[in-house]
Order: sequence, then structure tokens, then C-alpha cells
Amino acid sequence: MHISSTTAPERFRHFIRDAAHPCAMAKSVLANDAIDFRRYDALGDRASAIATCEGLYASLRQPHADGYWSHVALFPDEVVTDERDFETRLWTHLQRMHEHDAALHEWDPAVSADPQDARFSFSIGGRAWYVIGLHPRASRLARRHDSVALVFNPHAQFDDLRTRGKYSTVRNLIRQRDVRLQGSVNPMLADHGEASEARQYSGRAVPEGWRCPFHAAR
Repeated sequence: MHISSTTAPERFRHFIRDAAHPCAMAKSVLANDAIDFRRYDALGDRASAIATCEGLYASLRQPHADGYWSHVALFPDEVVTDERDFETRLWTHLQRMHEHDAALHEWDPAVSADPQDARFSFSIGGRAWYVIGLHPRASRLARRHDSVALVFNPHAQFDDLRTRGKYSTVRNLIRQRDVRLQGSVNPMLADHGEASEARQYSGRAVPEGWRCPFHAAR
């Protein structure tokens, strides 16, 4: 496991290990020491976006790439003013990551590149990723980490859970724990294919007519 900063990864581990944290998958991945931590400078900055791509490429070359794991991009020096500020900079970062990656890799054919499509998922290195944004201003407690972070989860591991008939069990457990933590289920949650997962990345409760600012290169 690559650790760029001893302090930021430890704070993240503590965040996930907290008994109230709802994500059972995150707890499992952490327990298996299957998180690649990388530290980056500025969310939305082009150089940091390119570095994030390079970090994901390196993670894909690791032995765990065929199992359940996560790449956690840490921005411990970043400050966001509110959820909209974080959302804007998150999508700027993902857009710039894509602009770098598009010259090197095709979009994962298993998912859509259109963020309005219910089958959309972000793609880097030819692989689909489910992105989870965390920051101190998040309204959802499960997303309220003490510093900015982006968690990149390989989409294939959710497909594997479906194939093994375990997806619904894990999903329901996470949602039950989220209710215990905050009294309600995150209103943005939906299974892949029901609604675009782009609505879930930032953690902000976006309105029905919200349009994702991301555009895939043609």
C-alpha cells in the first residue's frame, strides 16, 4: 500500500473504522489493507488531475486490482466553503482527469460516457469507477470527513457482488446503517441503471432538473 502522508491516511482510517460509519464495503476493504492512499495538491487543478490519473494507473498495476479495493485521493490542505463549491471543483477535477486520459484510453465499454444516462459511470484507464466525494462541509454525515478526499471504487466489484447474489444484502445493510447514523437514507442513492450515478458523486442533494457539467471527449 502506498502512503504519501502518514497523518492524512490515518485520519481516513479512523473515519472508516468509526462504529457509526455506514459503509460496510469500505470497512471490509480497509480491514484487508486494500486501499491505495495518494496525496494530491489542489482539487480541480490540472496538474493534480493528471497526477490523480497517474495514481489510478499505478493502482491498476497492483496485485489487488482483481479483488475488492479502493484508491483514495487525499487533499489534506484543500479548503471548501460549502457543498456547491466542492461539487464544482470535483467535476472540474474529473473533467481534467478525463481530458488527460482520453488521449490514452477508451471509455470502459461496460458503462455510458453520458452523465445523463442511467448507465453512466466515470472511466479512467479503460476502467469504470464509482466516485465518492468527502469533505468537511458535507450535509450527509457519511460524507463528512475532516478533509477533502475522493474515493475511487472499481465499478467491476459491484458487478461481482451482483453476480454472487450479494449486492442487495450489502446495499440494504449500508442503507440501514445510514438511517441509524442520520435518520434517513441518502436521497441521491440509486442502483446503477436506475438513475445516473453522477448525481451521487459529490454527496450534495441535487434537484430533479440538475445537469452534470461533465462532458466526455468525442
